Amino acid sequence: MSINILQTDKLPHALYRAEQVRALDRTAIEQFGISGLTLMERAGAVAFKLLLARWPAVRDITVLCGTGNNGGDGYVVARLALEQGLSVRVLQLGDEGRIQGDARSCAEAYRAAGGVVHPYQGIPHKTDLIIDGVLGTGLEREVAGAWGDALNAANQHPAPVLALDIPSGIHSDTGRVMGAAVKAAATITFIGLKQGLFTGDAPEYCGDVKFDALETPAAIYASQILAARRLDWSKLKEQLQPRSRIAHKGHFGHLLLIGGDYGYAGAIRLAGEAALRTGAGLVTVATRSEHAILMGATRPELMCRGVESAVALRELLAPFSAIAIGPGLGQSDWSRQMLAVALESSLPLVVDADALNLLCNNPIRQDNWVLTPHPGEAARLLDCSTAEVQQDRFSAITAIQSQFSGVCVLKGAGTLIKGPGQRPVGLCSQGNPGMASGGMGDVLTGIIAALIAQGFDLESAAETGVCLHAAAADKAALRGERGMLASDLIAELRTLVNPETDGV
Repeated sequence: MSINILQTDKLPHALYRAEQVRALDRTAIEQFGISGLTLMERAGAVAFKLLLARWPAVRDITVLCGTGNNGGDGYVVARLALEQGLSVRVLQLGDEGRIQGDARSCAEAYRAAGGVVHPYQGIPHKTDLIIDGVLGTGLEREVAGAWGDALNAANQHPAPVLALDIPSGIHSDTGRVMGAAVKAAATITFIGLKQGLFTGDAPEYCGDVKFDALETPAAIYASQILAARRLDWSKLKEQLQPRSRIAHKGHFGHLLLIGGDYGYAGAIRLAGEAALRTGAGLVTVATRSEHAILMGATRPELMCRGVESAVALRELLAPFSAIAIGPGLGQSDWSRQMLAVALESSLPLVVDADALNLLCNNPIRQDNWVLTPHPGEAARLLDCSTAEVQQDRFSAITAIQSQFSGVCVLKGAGTLIKGPGQRPVGLCSQGNPGMASGGMGDVLTGIIAALIAQGFDLESAAETGVCLHAAAADKAALRGERGMLASDLIAELRTLVNPETDGV
């Protein structure tokens, strides 16, 4: 069988729910005559080739098999490894007699090749690699008992884990851990990318995600509408074309940033500098008077205005293309006045940080804004717990957008973007743990607002801005994730927003 493993290095942008991938499976079988057994054999073969490419020194593998189709994939890997001369150990979870259909055929083929199956009683210490074929995409119940013990044992073992289709214990639609889950070094997934692989808990458990369509015809995908779209900077940067040789600053918008109550001047300055580096023609910061003086002296390109009342802010609004409010805003009486004036304006608006927290006290709907909550702020907007938001981030962002209108950006690992139309949720699959430090959200606010000021529609600005932010973080992380500052991202923006020079 000839399967090009290089397919796994090119992740599609289409994301699906588990039920949709099963429907794609059925379409391939029923309409194109590809048997389920053939698909299972192809999946096992692709996984085995990935195994050899990634871990060429492996001589002893342990395959954990469940009783479903995921276990069937595991049996194919085990047979191919045995035929290649590797030492193979299959550990069966659940009653082997419950294995049915194509999975049973694969288990029998493994035995016919001389393979031995052992009931799971723990993972031997001496093995080079663990193959996770325990639980697939149909998981809906919490993993407990012996099954949970086996997944935890795999995590505690020194050998790396290769997960088949999805790490066992991860919910394929939400990315949350169902009681217990395998932490894989790599995951090879088949037919369609599952939306849960890239958000929630999943980025901690999937390792490097690889994909193979198993030689299914491209026509099968016409039968399903995308559940979500995977976004990345390499695609979205195409929107940033070189500027006209006769351009001037007036062509690229005048952005107003509001925030920086006492003690929080740094947040609004980060947003302002990010906006400038993203290409806004002019950026004015409305902040406390004491902060305005210092900020103007240290970053002269920012036009800084001391604003102490609603009346003073209203007098500023006329010349602007867009407004962003929230970084360092606080929740004082001054903060509430600033937000009230911003909400009176008909200008496109980015709402972040304490502006979102104030909005929780007086929820309204507006079509002309982008809301950018992190999970805690999202929980306050929805009057639920942060844990509930994280359990199903796709449902959370849909609920926020439905309740507040406009565009919503739900930040976190696998940031999601949802607009008002039928466009599927966007998911940014870039970024890194170095972004877990203060000020990162302020930089994102400045980026998105700058793109709106330059003429991007709200949803495109949110999607492009999120991916630009993540790409800047990934470039900054080349010098290390720990200790990365929000201002380190600003230093990367200028190169990234000029795709003809960025080399990415």
